[in-house]
Amino acid sequence: MAEHLLDLTGKVACVTGASAGLGQRAAVALAAAGAQVVGVARRTEALAAWADATGGRAANVAADLSQRDQIAQIAAEISTPFGAPDIIVHAAGINTRETADDVTPEGWDVTMNLNLAAPFFLTQALVPAMKAKGWGRVVNFASLQTTRAFPGGIAYGASKAGIGQLTRAMAEAWSKHGINANAIGPGFFPTELTGPVFADPERAARNAAQTCIGRNGELHDIDGPLLFLCSDASAYVTGQILMVDGGFTAK
Repeated sequence: MAEHLLDLTGKVACVTGASAGLGQRAAVALAAAGAQVVGVARRTEALAAWADATGGRAANVAADLSQRDQIAQIAAEISTPFGAPDIIVHAAGINTRETADDVTPEGWDVTMNLNLAAPFFLTQALVPAMKAKGWGRVVNFASLQTTRAFPGGIAYGASKAGIGQLTRAMAEAWSKHGINANAIGPGFFPTELTGPVFADPERAARNAAQTCIGRNGELHDIDGPLLFLCSDASAYVTGQILMVDGGFTAK
């Protein structure tokens, strides 16, 4: 019985931010577990080769999720290739890295729209179909900055702190319908978003030293936690933030 808990055969999953980094890794892991996956990104070319290699198990939707007035149309496009999603993973995100004194209204708005508003409104649009099935999984992407303050991260940190409460509120609203909502909080992984961190070897080494394990994350480290939260293995887990950070926040 246990070997079937992580099997996603017959499920449809949507992954935002699937063109790079942890979003693309999430799309790969879900497809490998048997799900049909719809990747949502502005740069769909980055997913084209992988989608073709899945033999029809993946599709792409080109969209800018920071444009809130387009969410309903995006949700409809996501549901077209394989039907309405059972699983949605919100990996799309932006970090403008503006200091508190330099935050602009434009930078603040795009950060909040993409990192916080889009996960809510896109999920809200897809929830009715999950309710009809009596089963759904929502996985938000939290951050070390959900609970820690980093230099140049005031807008990003505020949005990710909001993700923590959004996750709990989603669980309160929808888990009684069989829709579990949780979040993954990645530590430092080598992605496009963290490129400036890994471009500085000393800084990357300091971050690794702050973990309990003694290293920064590798992309495959996200697979197990993600599949747990997207599958029947997490049937009695909702409203939680699972930190996948090598123990960074434990020290």
